[in-house]
Amino acid sequence: MSDTQPNASPTSKPNPAARYLFMLLLGLVIGVIGTVMALRAIEGGKTWQDHYPHATMHLFQAHAAQLGAKVKGNRCGATDSLPHLQALRTLANDLEPAFPGLADDARFADHAAAMRATLDGALANPPLSCEGLGETASKIGETCKACHQDFRT
Repeated sequence: MSDTQPNASPTSKPNPAARYLFMLLLGLVIGVIGTVMALRAIEGGKTWQDHYPHATMHLFQAHAAQLGAKVKGNRCGATDSLPHLQALRTLANDLEPAFPGLADDARFADHAAAMRATLDGALANPPLSCEGLGETASKIGETCKACHQDFRT
């Protein structure tokens, strides 16, 4: 008994619809890759922008806002405020590296040192009440505002 069928041709042609579908999918993949490459090239052609200064300021703003929210929410214990104060102090160490064009400016160095001193004082004597946390947040805000008055564009 033979397994071959008498009417089967030795070379069967693939279905034309399958070929068209394959070519369509291949074209889509190549098109997506080409589009991504073109967009990256266009983006790379723009002037390179350092996101470090903006990210540092956004994080400062976010943690300062969290301190304000703690006061408004009456959650002013040291365990609630210390993580944000510590994060702000860590970010204060990055002020000069985040703004290398200003690092040599004595006024900027004074503002950065004032921010670190304000945060060091807050960490040495953490605010234990909402009144104390509000005062601390206000001092931090004043220190930010003094620097922004001199250097923000």
